[in-house]
Amino acid sequence: MSGSVNRPVRRRTFVLGTAAAAGSAALAGPLAESASAASFGYTDDGSNYVVDTGASLVFKVGKTNGDLTSLLYKGTEYQGYGGMNSHVESGLGASTVTIAQSGTTILISVTHGTLKHYYAARSGENNVYLWTNKADTSVSATRYIVRVKAGLFLNDQPDSYTYAPTTIESADVFEKSDGQTRSKHYSKNRAMDYDYVGWTTGGVGLWVVRSNHEKASGGPFYRSLLRHQSADGGGLYEILYYGENQTEAQRFGLQGPYVIALTDGGAPSSSLYHANLTTAWADGLGISGYTAASSRGRVAGVGITGRDTAYAYTVGLANSAAQYWGSARASDGYFSIAGVLPGTYTLTVFKGELAVYTSSVTVTAGGTTTLNSIAIPASNDPSNASAIWRIGNWDGSPSGFKNADLMTYAHPSDVRAASWTGNVVVGSGTETSAFPCYLWKDVNSGIIVYFKLTAAQSSAAHTLRIGVTTAYANGRPQVVVNDTWTSAVPSPPTQPSTRSLTVGSYRGNNYTFTYSVPASAWLTDAGAYNTLKIYVASGSGTTSFLSAGTSVDAIDLLA
Repeated sequence: MSGSVNRPVRRRTFVLGTAAAAGSAALAGPLAESASAASFGYTDDGSNYVVDTGASLVFKVGKTNGDLTSLLYKGTEYQGYGGMNSHVESGLGASTVTIAQSGTTILISVTHGTLKHYYAARSGENNVYLWTNKADTSVSATRYIVRVKAGLFLNDQPDSYTYAPTTIESADVFEKSDGQTRSKHYSKNRAMDYDYVGWTTGGVGLWVVRSNHEKASGGPFYRSLLRHQSADGGGLYEILYYGENQTEAQRFGLQGPYVIALTDGGAPSSSLYHANLTTAWADGLGISGYTAASSRGRVAGVGITGRDTAYAYTVGLANSAAQYWGSARASDGYFSIAGVLPGTYTLTVFKGELAVYTSSVTVTAGGTTTLNSIAIPASNDPSNASAIWRIGNWDGSPSGFKNADLMTYAHPSDVRAASWTGNVVVGSGTETSAFPCYLWKDVNSGIIVYFKLTAAQSSAAHTLRIGVTTAYANGRPQVVVNDTWTSAVPSPPTQPSTRSLTVGSYRGNNYTFTYSVPASAWLTDAGAYNTLKIYVASGSGTTSFLSAGTSVDAIDLLA
């Protein structure tokens, strides 16, 4: 769901914005100083530092805890719902808070144990710049939440989080009276899909522009909290670390800047987007853990061969300290990833969300590491294997399977979901759309796939492959062919240990299960349908949609 179109309506809510929205009214970026900028500065009201940006924004930060206690834009207070402030995590508590002005910049520094947090204002801008440096696990800090007063923006998005009448899972997934489900977990979009999140009335826009997420975890396809709205107000998130269905260890260090941007209704300026956020005016502020652009490097690849041009390709860089990503150009696979901290990284090329190539690359401060054309070996893409039949596509996601799109913003029990049961016939033309994107031990285990083989095919052994993208409670597929041959129960691969399939995420660790099916298992009548029954094996999980389960990438029978 993109924020790339602004319709002239009285009140309008936007969930996300992408780079495509750069052409929208960009009113939150650096502005030339006007006569109003003469008021730029700060005061102390006894409890808060009060910062006047010299534009249309005045904000306050608590002197004892570092909370954002007021966000006043054009005379309207936007901060606060449920009597709570905006802050790191749920509030840091007692902290050391200081303020300093240097020319056209004001910096507020917050220290709470080993954690340091910062707010900055620039003269003439309706923006609050934020950084958070989490050094270790001694402080629980996984987000910054901007808490917005109720009634200022309509709660009209189909995936908006509301406290619905019925709680159906873990006190954070709800069902409305019409059977639709809501949860703050249902972000719908991956980290690489958005630059900002927020709302607009058409006359006022309130946004959080995300950082580059270099110290976050999960990679380009990860989904996490973005926003929620309920009867008592709304929240906009910058996630510093999100543990739900997480595939990586937590990274530590400085994250930011991320930006609270106020506009006259349009999208925030593209000059604020994560790719441009390391900016010269912050170089001399003394922010702990800050690395200037001049001390960062770039990786550029002249191209990628061996691609399937039907798919988008992404290049990721990751090590224990940082992560980055960039899109490969559709025409030739060229890519460029800038602003990278010096170090040695694992470079991964993804077809869709499936890793098809890895190597190592070293980045130096102030330099560009140029890579020759990357050749993806044909054997690295499972789609290149000759198959008798295939359900789905090998792209690292359940895209195309039944209910796949809905599951990124709804619970599996949602009234909008098609039945999770039902058998599949290969050759029907609907085998992918009829096959459920998720399988659970207690819901649809034992789904049957019908298929025919020629006489020559039924006289030979074949390899069956089932690709998965994540699993809950060690769910993994065990298969039975024609009720006569049963596979062994495979060992579970490493997957996240938290909820996944019910909180809007299929993104775990892609894994392919292979089964060597002997010729004796097939029916010898070429006109008869063979049956493949796929069960979910595991002794873990509970019941229903929290029983052991898995997400499907593709299924095929090799020639």
